[in-house]
Amino acid sequence: MASAAALALVMVVTMAVPATREGVTDLWCSLTGGVCPGDPPPLTEEEEEEELDWRVRVDPEDAALWGNYVALGDSFSSGDGAGDYDPSTAEPGGCWRSENAYPRLIAEDYEFSGTLAFFACSAHKGEEMLGQIGTPESQIERVTDHTSLVTVGIGGNDLGFIPVLRTCMVRMPILENTACVDQEDEIADRMEQFEETLTDVLEEIHDRAPDARILVLGYPRLFPEDPSGMYYTLSVSDQLWLNSVAQRFNETIRDTVYRVDGDVYGEREVGSAEYVNVFSALNGYEVSADEAWLNGIVLGELGEGLEVDRASFHPTAEGQMSIADRVRRQIEEGPERTLYVTRETVEQVDEEVLLSELGGPLDPIEPEDGPPGEVTPEEEAAEEADAP
Repeated sequence: MASAAALALVMVVTMAVPATREGVTDLWCSLTGGVCPGDPPPLTEEEEEEELDWRVRVDPEDAALWGNYVALGDSFSSGDGAGDYDPSTAEPGGCWRSENAYPRLIAEDYEFSGTLAFFACSAHKGEEMLGQIGTPESQIERVTDHTSLVTVGIGGNDLGFIPVLRTCMVRMPILENTACVDQEDEIADRMEQFEETLTDVLEEIHDRAPDARILVLGYPRLFPEDPSGMYYTLSVSDQLWLNSVAQRFNETIRDTVYRVDGDVYGEREVGSAEYVNVFSALNGYEVSADEAWLNGIVLGELGEGLEVDRASFHPTAEGQMSIADRVRRQIEEGPERTLYVTRETVEQVDEEVLLSELGGPLDPIEPEDGPPGEVTPEEEAAEEADAP
């Protein structure tokens, strides 16, 4: 497990935040209006007695593993581009959920008391997540009371990053050198709008799973930190500008997450909202590398030029593994403050409750042969017959 100092160093290199763990804490404090991590604010005797009755302090890993794990988001979270797709999702307009996506890797690495509910979907937007609430198609509706961990990566489609890339790359005349930066004002407006969208998404998730740790992923850098030359029609300055857009968007996501978590912590609530920094997760293996962990652009037929389709500039299986490493680190290190869960919730949770909540209230997953791990009478008889 990476040390706290190593985690701080990674954040320095990738996101230009303060250079120590204390600096990260100071940033958290400033973005949450002075609500700082560490020990909770002092309690009166009455408050202390009441608190001991309803919530309990837990370490980061236990806080993530006591219930179900629900994975939400867009194509970077569904694993589009990483291959080995669930056949029911691998079709035009489908969600393209990959067995190599980081949620699958996380579910394999930890012993959750519950099960992975994998609902991230290619092409989804934050505003779509909000608009679908109350329908069976909703991702947010999949989150329930006994969800202990939520991962969510959303916003790239709200920002319009693939159309932005397409405008940069497929430009006429080919030497037009302002096609990228001419989009700056529009992108800035979308970033500002997304702050409110993400705030609403996180509050909706927290309302449905008050005890859950909500891990919000940023987006990886697509081009080298110091590009050595052109990438197809993208100049060095184009690549640097696109990297700067990703970094600024990550900062918007991070700051929004910190503010939401500050509200949770300041109100003495359970659960958390936490930012997962993946900006440098593909460092050295960006799209122009010989062994890239990103899919490059798709070439059309001769004479058709460049086609920037849905899986272009998305992580490969190796890229998803690197992103999963950052998620693991966050699960184990935790946020910059104390974590609590509701005592009654964790004391009364069991396999049957966890299984009954999979799929959410509008589309529950019903067990066919009993809860996970339960041996049916037929299976038991078969085992006895096969015994030596």
